[in-house]
Amino acid sequence: MIKKEELPDCPVATTVQLIGNKWKLLILRNLLVRPWRFNELQKSLEGISQKVLTDSLRSMESDGIITRTVYPEVPPRVEYALSELGESMRPILDAMQAWGNDYKSRI
Repeated sequence: MIKKEELPDCPVATTVQLIGNKWKLLILRNLLVRPWRFNELQKSLEGISQKVLTDSLRSMESDGIITRTVYPEVPPRVEYALSELGESMRPILDAMQAWGNDYKSRI
């Protein structure tokens, strides 16, 4: 997890540092709907490599945005879901969706 003193002073820059890349935003978009398994996420995110998905999930888990649950089954089943902190980002993504829809309707 990032230490508080490592975060930028600007709150917008802090948000961008945590979720400000294409893949993290699209992962969040999917997890807003329901928990997902790794392979489901990879198939739904066209163009993402296994390494980038793994790194993004680990980073988001470390930052407390998502949770990773391993079920004691054979073979093991792992699901990723939004944490309470991640769920608090719903209004941000809802606003981005609304803005994107508005923009598309204007052009």
